[in-house]
Amino acid sequence: MNNTLSIVVPVYNEQENLGRVEKELQEYLNCAKVPTAVLFVDDGSQDLSLSIIKKICSRNPAFHYISLDRNYGLSTALKAGFDAVGSTLIGYIDSDLQTSPMDFNLLLDYIDTYDLVTGVRSDRKDAFLKKVSSLVANSIRRSFTQDGMDDTGCPLKIIKADYAKSIPMFKGLHRFLPAMVLLLNGKVKQVPVQHFPRIAGKAKFGLRNRLFGPLIDCFAYLWMKSNFISYKTEDKG
Repeated sequence: MNNTLSIVVPVYNEQENLGRVEKELQEYLNCAKVPTAVLFVDDGSQDLSLSIIKKICSRNPAFHYISLDRNYGLSTALKAGFDAVGSTLIGYIDSDLQTSPMDFNLLLDYIDTYDLVTGVRSDRKDAFLKKVSSLVANSIRRSFTQDGMDDTGCPLKIIKADYAKSIPMFKGLHRFLPAMVLLLNGKVKQVPVQHFPRIAGKAKFGLRNRLFGPLIDCFAYLWMKSNFISYKTEDKG
């Protein structure tokens, strides 16, 4: 199969970062290993993000956007992006650019064998409290899901579109994408990627929703897993 990649970029009040996002994504498009396009998903931004996105898309034919009627949260923005694209592969990167679009090429090296390839921030450039809270949250999630993933919060992933569009979506799902692919009998892989400090804008997740949010979402995941419908057809005529 000749793969194509759509990079979904959720945006919520990131006007200070969007100039860098355009520049770095365009640089990546120039060296991407497969034909690639970008889809901004504006999640009801209250600043100038949407108007900046429209200008970016008007001057770059490989850049597109959809805008949601209000702020729904990261998982909904991702689902909207998954639903909107028609490529064989879907990438995800945050608009804060704490990960590098160039590392999509690292993930692409494994996508023929795996159904989801996720980055691992091996040398995180975050504050101590943020790193510790994420470590605790990942430990909680891993104990519930048994997915073997060290850093599901890493905002750099590639997933085969067939899986992305088949995943039952719920709030908080962005933390459970590898577990959901495994639930669909897919294969997952984690790869070390670069990580950078946030240069502009404000983080959208604080200590409360990095710790308590994942715990609540774990119970939602367990309920969904216990009620998940999965089957294989043996024969037909």
